[in-house]
Amino acid sequence: MHVQSGFAGEPKLSWRGVPGFKPILLIIGFGLFILAVLAPAPQSLLDLVTKKAPPGYKLDRGTETIAETVNRKLRPEAFKAYQAQKEGKTAATDKPHVATEEGAHEEAKPLMTAEQVAFLAKLMVLLLLLCAFLWGTESLPIGATDLLVAVIMYVFAVMPINDIARAYMQDAVFFIFGILAVAVGVSKTGLDKRIGLILLRYIKGPKAFAFIFYPAISVSASFLSEHALVALLIPVLMGVYKVTCRMYGVEKDRALALFLVLGMCFAANHGGPGSPAAGGRNAIMVGYLAAQGTPISFGDWMKYGMPFVPVAAACIGFYMYLVLKPKFKVKTFNPSEVVLAEVKKMGKLRGREALMAVILVALVVAWVVLGEHSGLGGPTLYAVMAMFLGRIITWSDVQSGVAFDVVGLYAASCAMGVGLSFTGGALWMAHAFVGAMPDFLTKGDNLAIGVSLLSGTITNFMSDGATVAALGPIVLPMATIADVHAWKVGLATAFASSFANALVVGTPNNAIAFSMCRDPETGERLMEVTDFIKYGVAVVFIAWAVLWFWAILGYWQFLSWPAKF
Repeated sequence: MHVQSGFAGEPKLSWRGVPGFKPILLIIGFGLFILAVLAPAPQSLLDLVTKKAPPGYKLDRGTETIAETVNRKLRPEAFKAYQAQKEGKTAATDKPHVATEEGAHEEAKPLMTAEQVAFLAKLMVLLLLLCAFLWGTESLPIGATDLLVAVIMYVFAVMPINDIARAYMQDAVFFIFGILAVAVGVSKTGLDKRIGLILLRYIKGPKAFAFIFYPAISVSASFLSEHALVALLIPVLMGVYKVTCRMYGVEKDRALALFLVLGMCFAANHGGPGSPAAGGRNAIMVGYLAAQGTPISFGDWMKYGMPFVPVAAACIGFYMYLVLKPKFKVKTFNPSEVVLAEVKKMGKLRGREALMAVILVALVVAWVVLGEHSGLGGPTLYAVMAMFLGRIITWSDVQSGVAFDVVGLYAASCAMGVGLSFTGGALWMAHAFVGAMPDFLTKGDNLAIGVSLLSGTITNFMSDGATVAALGPIVLPMATIADVHAWKVGLATAFASSFANALVVGTPNNAIAFSMCRDPETGERLMEVTDFIKYGVAVVFIAWAVLWFWAILGYWQFLSWPAKF
């Protein structure tokens, strides 16, 4: 069948499908999901939720297992009775009661069994895979899949409804919305062109873009917010894209757009290993190493991580140049020439553009000075409000310039991360990956290679912070067994958590790039969800190869490592 027009030009149902509605893929995806949900939970998951003090899981106070923590949240009255019974304060036959709004009493729900808790953990893992499938194939509209996460978590009572809402509204979500709105203001005032001139002044062709600009962005992302860098530079690059297409009489050149935007996004992703300041994932690993008795300094981290960053970015640049340059419809492009010409038309910095520059500088200072205590979302929302008060943007600008379905996409990803962490699903995935490692990857320096495989795989499905949080307590003790320095294992885990290139939900950078890669005049989306799979999977393997052969088996062998504590 093919798509036919119905009333008012609306497409009729078609088995062939269109982006946003692909019936065959929907049937396959939901069919496999239902079958897997009906299957019993694996014994390894049952063992995990009943294990006392499992490393890598944050138990609630007064609980000893994941099952008890889940019950304490979902069945509080029954858990109180259970605790009292354990302490001998009530008879075993007493039934827990809960007061209703009318003041009457009714029997409370009983404690969840280990099987029921394991079911919730399994459900969250399956939901993660289902959403990755739906987002990757666009079988449903992105916004519909965003809502599906909340629906399934609510229907199966994975968490209380208020907790589900809080899981959606995390700092990272406000940051993505805010930074996209800030990018609208920067682009509307023309400030983006001045910023672009500073960064692109000496970039005069595709080779310089791949081998100079990519590494420069990657190194910058080791110290500055890579999300902000991506969001602020994309309008500049889309301007370069449009002017270049017009120069050569080309209506659309998707390969050029991907080379400019997707390549920069990948380069920014790999700035993480450069310093502990690159993101929360690094801070988590620093804390784990300190708790392990092997604290690492800022300078030591940079010594082992910074040489990786520009080399990885240059290799990514080589790959993107190799696969996309032959597909260009334009002959070449000169970013510095384009941006300089645009800036000359603008005249001096003044008016709303100057006010936007002040707001942007204040925002960057707030991120640096306030640090993690205020998060990234709070200061960004302050900047958005300042833009409204300064009449730089209107709500119509925000509605047209911010892709709310992409904001929802990352919100849904955050919610799944919370659900996976709470139910123990994330920890079970980590254990499953560790258990699948062949023996030769558990000995000596090969262990660092093995854990980077785990971290680089998991981070494409979960946030980088959640990946490091789940893997750290599991892999660090393995260093002692394998007789390898804990820093090597910890750094390899943290470094590979930056390799989230294969899915649009892997990192805010990907979501921002997908949202903003549009034709500046027509608004047509120039990047597809499948582009992350098509090009990002290869980039993940490139990053692994650089980490293994350039870092772990390369210059790490010649650097001094402190005596084991």
